[in-house]
Amino acid sequence: MKKSKLAMRNARDGYLLVMPLMLGFLLFYAIPFLIVVYNSMTKGMGYSKLFAGLENYQDLLGNAVFRLAFGNTMKFLLIALPLITVLSYAIALLIKNQTKKNGQLKSVLLLPYIMPIVGTVLLVELLFAEAGVINTTLYGLGLPIVDWLNSEYAFLVVVLLYIWKNFGYSVILLLSGLITISEEQYKSASLDGANAWQMFVHITMPQMWYSVFFATVFSLINAFKCFREIFLIGGTHPNPSIYMLQHFINNAFEKLNYAKLSVASVLLFLIITAVFAVFYHWVMRKEAYRG
Repeated sequence: MKKSKLAMRNARDGYLLVMPLMLGFLLFYAIPFLIVVYNSMTKGMGYSKLFAGLENYQDLLGNAVFRLAFGNTMKFLLIALPLITVLSYAIALLIKNQTKKNGQLKSVLLLPYIMPIVGTVLLVELLFAEAGVINTTLYGLGLPIVDWLNSEYAFLVVVLLYIWKNFGYSVILLLSGLITISEEQYKSASLDGANAWQMFVHITMPQMWYSVFFATVFSLINAFKCFREIFLIGGTHPNPSIYMLQHFINNAFEKLNYAKLSVASVLLFLIITAVFAVFYHWVMRKEAYRG
């Protein structure tokens, strides 16, 4: 009887502790999102709203500007995410031993990540503007200059900017996983004649799936945050190569087109959820196989 009362008291205390968090989640996330879903299926404004079902979705999918924004966003994710993951993994492996001796190295890696957005944009313009450092160097070498920020090259600039700004954070997340792997495993494998590649495949990789998963999730979140820099570089209507879904949503908000804004927001949410679910399922399969 005492155990039952204790269990009930613990359960009550637990619910009381999480209640503020749950209320905040409902008020600021769940309920607003449900309102957005409802608005995405209506037409009109105020009391004149009419239920339209999936008609808004069909209209938006037929919109050439939306298809451009959607295609650019997916292209950016498919190129930038694998690049930053592979690069961060390689750097984490290379500096694993150095970070144990020099803790300040982690602080250096985080400098681009904590750099103010305005400072980052100014650095990009200093390098890639029409009269920037790179074009000045090209002109001095007798090579043709390039309009980096107002041409198809703008997409390459954005990818490089994203990787430079966020790879350090990914490296630190991966380092936290690498340092948990016992050195005894590598020593034993070395005594058995295993080379560096075999130790990476059979020791490092199987124990790093969770770390890679979390690093990729944060890289995905930071990929959508990259819109801030793109917006400051190109404005509301940048070069078509870097016109992203966030531009489309922002422009719909400025025109008070709530139906289009809501549909685009829901589709953006579905994209993020789908990418997360696919990668999570893949990681879980790897972990099940390892177990």
